[in-house]
Amino acid sequence: MKKGAWANIPPKSNRSDPICFSPYLYRARNRVERFFNRIKQCRRVATRYDRLAANYLAFVQLASIRLWLAARLRAAP
Repeated sequence: MKKGAWANIPPKSNRSDPICFSPYLYRARNRVERFFNRIKQCRRVATRYDRLAANYLAFVQLASIRLWLAARLRAAP
C-alpha cells in the first residue's frame, strides 16, 4: 500500500493458506475504533460545525481529554 499499511483481518477457519494476522495489532485497532466511536458521540465533532481545521482539532482534543478524565475518575479508588 502507499502509506505502508496492510489489512489485519482474522482469517476464516476453513482457509487453505494462512494469511498474516496479528491479534495484538487487531486489539489495538479495536481500541482506536472504539475511541473514534466515543468521540463521535459529541455532536459538535460528528457534524463538524467549525469552519477552521484548527478549531475542529481543538474541540477534538477537548473531547478526548473529557473521555480520558472520565476514564481516570472511574478507575480511581
